Amino acid sequence: MSKWLLDTNALIWFFEGSSRMDSAKKLFSVPGAKVYISVVSWWEIAIKARTGKLHISISELEAFVNEFEFYDLPLTKSCINAYLELPNLHKDPFDHMLLAQAITCPMRLITGDAQLADYSSLVMVI
Repeated sequence: MSKWLLDTNALIWFFEGSSRMDSAKKLFSVPGAKVYISVVSWWEIAIKARTGKLHISISELEAFVNEFEFYDLPLTKSCINAYLELPNLHKDPFDHMLLAQAITCPMRLITGDAQLADYSSLVMVI
């Protein structure tokens, strides 16, 4: 599968140049690979930036995403339905929704959260 969805943590690591993203970067360079950023991640980042839990320039992050030609992933009713079907193994609603989007689309979810791998083989933990 050559469609990838970055979890919010993976997006931030990629933006910050973390070596945690080295293996994922190789996947992105495969011909035909498409990388998606969910509206859910933008919402999570905005909330954390507004409350002071995350110090990041959203305009710089947006320019970075545009430079790499990542695709926007909207939230659909199908994603909401998939979200409602997920077992409650994890407490983060943002992660649940990102996983629901990965399942619905389908695409691989790249995350640093090993607990998400309990949900689906679509989860790639870095």
